[in-house]
Amino acid sequence: MDITLRKVTHENLRELAGLSVGEAQRGFVASNTWSIMEAYATVTEGGVALPFGVYAGDTPVGFLMIGFDCMDWEDAPVAAHGAYSVWRLMIDARYQGKGYGRRALEEALRYIRTFPCGPAEWCWLSFEPDNLAARRLYQSLGFEENGEMDGNEVVAVLRL
Repeated sequence: MDITLRKVTHENLRELAGLSVGEAQRGFVASNTWSIMEAYATVTEGGVALPFGVYAGDTPVGFLMIGFDCMDWEDAPVAAHGAYSVWRLMIDARYQGKGYGRRALEEALRYIRTFPCGPAEWCWLSFEPDNLAARRLYQSLGFEENGEMDGNEVVAVLRL
């Protein structure tokens, strides 16, 4: 089944906010409600946050958010400056293990490579060190850990 990214709108907001990961993963990713609130705050403060629903056909299966640059974020990783980020990626517990996360990330990278916010050399993301599934996924798509940390999270970068 094709995976598509759709902008968060009034029409899909409630169904996307209702998606969640399983109990064992809750420490690895923020809720979609929190992510959408962060996107709103970032945009109103002049930053870039691009939230999307992840869809398998017409079924919402996850959430993904792209960011760009780091505004005035004081302790931002060096990788964040002038770069795109995959700020959030989650697949609902009911739909995990079907390859949707990989395909959603591939779609996100395809979109990022259109440079919607301007040119950049890098895309970065961060993840909890204990999230081995995320580490394997990101490495398989070419992300490389660069030795930086974003708080307690490992930073990985991909040359665009």
